[in-house]
This record gives sequence, structure tokens and C-alpha cells, in this order.
Amino acid sequence: MSKSARSLLIAGVAVAALAGAAIAQGAKPSQKAHHYGIGTAATPEQIAGWNIDVRPDGEGAPPGKGSVKDGEAIYLERCAACHGEFGESAGRWPQLAQGKGTLSTHDPVKTVGSYFPYLSSVFDYIRRAMPFGDAQSLTNDELYAVVAYVLNLNDIVDDKFVLSKETWNKVKMPNQAGFVDDDREKTEKAFWNAKPCMSDCRPPVKITGRAAVIDVTPDEKTQRRGGVE
Repeated sequence: MSKSARSLLIAGVAVAALAGAAIAQGAKPSQKAHHYGIGTAATPEQIAGWNIDVRPDGEGAPPGKGSVKDGEAIYLERCAACHGEFGESAGRWPQLAQGKGTLSTHDPVKTVGSYFPYLSSVFDYIRRAMPFGDAQSLTNDELYAVVAYVLNLNDIVDDKFVLSKETWNKVKMPNQAGFVDDDREKTEKAFWNAKPCMSDCRPPVKITGRAAVIDVTPDEKTQRRGGVE
């Protein structure tokens, strides 16, 4: 080892010893932030662009309002090509309206009226993802209006309704009580296993019977070895 390397090693050991002594005496080591030179700090405007979630009680909903009447015109122009004029679906696109009472059948139809538990579920999805191919192009007023019209298609509000933050809690979704907390630990307690087997769980395979009559299960005396005769 060279003299310079040996000197660096001794210096490093000394610094480590001093740091250890300081910690032992209750002193806090320096907490300098590490900068890796990657990325930049998010601006308030960038954060605001992502922070658009709305709670079921309407907390977080943007300012604005929209009527069923205004929503009809926007829907027919921007949405009906995929979802049908009355939310009945056009081709393979999702159906938005009707389907009430079908969730317990063999052919459930999941629509805004039959399935969605909260107004915020509808509002947030349309806000983030619609219209297809032009997502987040609706203004707040257009968004409120389209949502109001979709609610009207499902007979949840009348044709005079105006949706806004102030009228948010007047909307009662038909399937709100259809969602419950996961209670399998109680309802399936008889066979619920909180610590399932994760390795070597399968028991060894055993022959429990032989098809002796048609001779398809060879035993040690008759089974062929070393190829096909």
C-alpha cells in the first residue's frame, strides 16, 4: 500500500471513530440531503394538474356548474358516437344507462345507474379519461353538464337539474349500498387461513386404485421398462 493510500485510510478511520464517539454522546450526525442530479422539483402548477381527485361528499370538486339541457348538446357532439344517443352503447363501446336490477343476474349490465356507487366515481372518470382520444379537453362547466346529462339518462335526476358543488349532495346513486367492506375474515372464518402454506404444500401423489379390469394401470411386475416393445 502506498503512503498516500495508507494516510487516507488512517484519516478515514479517525473520522469514523470521532463520528461514533459523537453519536454515543448523543450528538446527531449531519443530515445533508443527497442530490443525484436527476429530475426537478414539481411546481405548484404541475401538482395542481394531478391533484384533481374528488371525494364522494364532493370535497375537491372544481368550481363550475352545468345543466342537463346543456349536457345533452355536449354529449350528442362529443360522446354519443361511442356510447349511443341514450347511453345504450354504439357497437362495442360501454353502455352508460339502464341495467337496473341486473347485477344479481347471470347477465349483469354495469352502467352508471346500475353499478356506480358514488357521483364522484362518474365525475372523476369522465374528467380524467373522456372524451376518448381527447381526454381532459372538457371545461369544468362542460364536465358538470355532461355528468348531469348522464345522470338524467339513468333517471337519477330530472331534466331541470343543474349539477355543481352546491347541488352535489342532492344526487343519490342507486347502488351506493351495493358496496361493502371486505368481511371475509368473519363471514368465511370457518375456512379462512390468514397464514396459508407457501412451500412444499402439495401432499405426495399416491395411487389409490387400479383399473385392473382393462389393464391400464401397470404395476411393478407388468410395467414396461427401457423403451417400447
